[in-house]
Amino acid sequence: MADLEYSRADAVATILLNRPERKNAFTLQMVRHWADALHEAAKDDQVRAVVVRGAGGAFCSGIDLDELTSVDPAPLSRRRMLTDEVHRVARALEDLDKPVIAAVQGTAVGAGLDMALMCDIRLVGESARLSEGYIHAGLIPGDGGCLWLPRLVGVARALELLLTGDVVDGPRAERIGLANHCYPDGELLTRTYELAARLAALPPVAVGFIKRATYESLHLDARTHLNMIASHMAVVQSTEDSAATLAALRAKRKTGVKRSEPKLPE
Repeated sequence: MADLEYSRADAVATILLNRPERKNAFTLQMVRHWADALHEAAKDDQVRAVVVRGAGGAFCSGIDLDELTSVDPAPLSRRRMLTDEVHRVARALEDLDKPVIAAVQGTAVGAGLDMALMCDIRLVGESARLSEGYIHAGLIPGDGGCLWLPRLVGVARALELLLTGDVVDGPRAERIGLANHCYPDGELLTRTYELAARLAALPPVAVGFIKRATYESLHLDARTHLNMIASHMAVVQSTEDSAATLAALRAKRKTGVKRSEPKLPE
């Protein structure tokens, strides 16, 4: 079986990290396949949501340390290992206007945690053990941890986690905003795919624009955001996707059928 497997069931694609004997530590070849899988999901109109998960009770323990021994120790070579290889996944995710859910069970350490942080939504099992951990190796977060962690938990708490390398379990990850929800391990995948199916059933054009506008607006002032969103709204309203969704909503109202309001998993 491949170290990384990509599959699709209905409208939900799955990226499975499949090196359980190494707690799914990734190789550079895996990173290339990971980015390729995200590009494939972006191009496939049948895919409406993506789930990233690990095999064997772990999410990802970061980069396989054996990979580092083969890298030329020159500073430029080490830099290129990140920019030209590992960072492919972050760039591919940034280009993907479809929701991506990380299902985190067991270990998510260092770059493994960073890979989960860069996803849109994180669901964790109670067994989850999350840590930036770079500090214990005398390193700095190399895959975006200093960018995404403060956005999720705030600067002060992020610095505490980054500087101490402390381990956060599943329940605490939910409490501090590192994870959206925490579930018993046996329920994690069921809950993940329930949410993925729900997101996949939503109007895809609107979903894409909402995701894009949300991330772009992290860098904008209010006036610029409102100007941008007005243009986005004009485009979305002109699509068949929007017209069909509005027509279905109006038909339900005329017939007196109440719109269902499903809740997010608790």
